[in-house]
Amino acid sequence: MNPFEQHIHKYAELVIKVGVNLQPGQVLYLGAPLECAEFVRIIVRKAYEAGATYVQVVWDDDAVTRARFEYASDESFHYYPQWIASSMEQLAESGGALLQIDVPNPELFDGIDNAKVSAARLAAATARQKYLGYVRSNKLSWCLINAPTQAWADKAFPELPYPERIQALWEAVFHMTRVDQNDPVSAWQQHIQNLKSLCGKLNEKQYKKLYYKGPGTDLTVELVDHHLWAGGSSLNQAGVEFIANVPTEEVFTMPRRQGTNGTVSSTMPLILSGTIVDRFSLTFQDGKVTDFSAKVGYDALQSFLETDDGARYLGEVALVPHDSPISNLNRIFYNTGVDENASCHFALGSAYPFNLEGGTGLSKEELLERGANISVVHEDFMIGSDQLDIDGELADGTLVPLFRKGNWVEA
Repeated sequence: MNPFEQHIHKYAELVIKVGVNLQPGQVLYLGAPLECAEFVRIIVRKAYEAGATYVQVVWDDDAVTRARFEYASDESFHYYPQWIASSMEQLAESGGALLQIDVPNPELFDGIDNAKVSAARLAAATARQKYLGYVRSNKLSWCLINAPTQAWADKAFPELPYPERIQALWEAVFHMTRVDQNDPVSAWQQHIQNLKSLCGKLNEKQYKKLYYKGPGTDLTVELVDHHLWAGGSSLNQAGVEFIANVPTEEVFTMPRRQGTNGTVSSTMPLILSGTIVDRFSLTFQDGKVTDFSAKVGYDALQSFLETDDGARYLGEVALVPHDSPISNLNRIFYNTGVDENASCHFALGSAYPFNLEGGTGLSKEELLERGANISVVHEDFMIGSDQLDIDGELADGTLVPLFRKGNWVEA
């Protein structure tokens, strides 16, 4: 094999053995764009070599998706097949694993009525509530990864000649996933250990509040009592370790639902259901978004915020240093799964129960009572830069500098 083929095989092996950490006898659900068929076939072989009982590949195609939004009746967008949601629930309940090649097309819905996109998003999220609850509580092993498509490569590397864009994006993916290192598995083991160590230090501190200051940002975020910082790998309910996002550079925890006040401004575009939302700001009062603006994608942002009551509250606060592998590529990838690991970020919508001591065993009502946000959606947006400062407030009121000019001071 040539070096490129070697990297492809190393990447496939990494996501099976380390990312989703497939166990002998498991069923694997693998979702992927049609364009990634060659890479998918390699992943499938690696999965069976690892002992998979069965691999179900579910294909996605932008042209098929777009056709629905151009030609289907309005009623179509309020429908989501319950049998699909039920099959995903059964996957989780039977101990299966999920691997998704998550490659949004930033311009997929250009010219499409945003009301259709919003309705389809709500229908899917509502039908899949039970399954998404399993995902957010780590009942099953799940892993989101990236692989180049032409639409993504065109957006990420527009300055390159057309024939060179896919290759350039593959090289970036290999770098951000550490596949270009001699021993990617060992590199990931060390990386996960470093993130776990950082989480341990933050959990000992139990900061009461975080204060954010930067261009267009002056925000205070309270954290729930007995919050837990997470990062790197997770454990499913069977005790098997997996990595939910490859790549990952973040540590994250749970904000108190009604404890965010001030204004925050985005520093990267957000791809919201196939629509670009850019140069936007959100103003919070007692946790809720009370005002917002956007230079690009205002209607899409408004529709998202109207999904349900929880869509206007934060469910996640995540810290990523500006001096980090993906950020140092100095490129916007127009892919939230990548860009969020180059920047401090928040998420609007549902919180992760495992970010709260004992949270995975609580009902929705109990989570709300403990300060967690509940929503059918969860959407990350980036607010980090080399000008962002963050302070943490300890229980006794002492302020500790956490970030200066986008990088860690201390945990």
